[in-house]
This record gives sequence, structure tokens and C-alpha cells, in this order.
Amino acid sequence: MKKVMGSPGTVCGLLLRIGQCTSAAASMSVMLSTKNFYNCTAFSYLIASMCFQMLWSFWLACVNVYALRYKKDLQHLTAVSLFVGGDLVTAILSLAAACSSAGVVVLYARDIKYCDVHDCLRYEVAVALSFVTWVQIAVSFHVSFWIYASV
Repeated sequence: MKKVMGSPGTVCGLLLRIGQCTSAAASMSVMLSTKNFYNCTAFSYLIASMCFQMLWSFWLACVNVYALRYKKDLQHLTAVSLFVGGDLVTAILSLAAACSSAGVVVLYARDIKYCDVHDCLRYEVAVALSFVTWVQIAVSFHVSFWIYASV
């Protein structure tokens, strides 16, 4: 089978998973550094979603390291179906969390002028990083789904 760029068990796939893990961790840590994130359910959901995304990406990065180190092929039906299902769930959760948090940030910053400059900037950075995470997981899902269709 032809190796697709970003597929599980390749260096590009490992870099993609590391990028997902770091951007999810950065989004979560920026949101946790704000003073009043716990007052909004969408921000708490963003933290929970990014935590789940970080754990999923870290686990798959470890699997990729194992596959690269011991020259294992991860493109068999069981593994690929696990990757597709997990990527789909985390992509949906990440997109929902990013969109709901973005809506709250727009409400806070532009409509009701609720937050001061520093917290709004942190909210915006955390939401932007969550969208970066979602784009990376969407790429991983697309690649895994493409491989799943050809297995």
C-alpha cells in the first residue's frame, strides 16, 4: 500500500500528532491562565475538550514512535478504524468547543464589553489555538479516512 503523507507510522504523521498535542496543551494552558474562565461553561468545555485532545494525540504520538522505532505497519484495518473513530470524535468535540468559545469571546469582547484587555486577549489566543488544533485533527482524520477507504 502506498504511504500517504501524514499517515500513521510515518515521520510526518508523528509530527502532526505532536503538533496536535502541543497546540491543545497551549490552548488549555492559556485558558487556565485567565482569572474567570470557570464562570463560562463554554470555556470549561474548551478546557475539557483540549485535555481529551491532548491525551489522544499524545497516545497516538507514542504509538507512532513505537511503529517508527520497530518498523511496524499501522495501516491494517483494526488500527486504522480505531484512528478514524478516535479522530472523528475528537475533531467534533474540538470544533464544538472552539466554536462555542469563540461565540462567547465575541459576546464578551464586542457586545457587552465584559472583560478587560488582558483576559480578552487570552481568551482569543486560547480559541485561536483550539482552531489550530482542530485543523490538525481534521487533517489527521482525512488521512486516516482515506487509508480506511483503501484498506
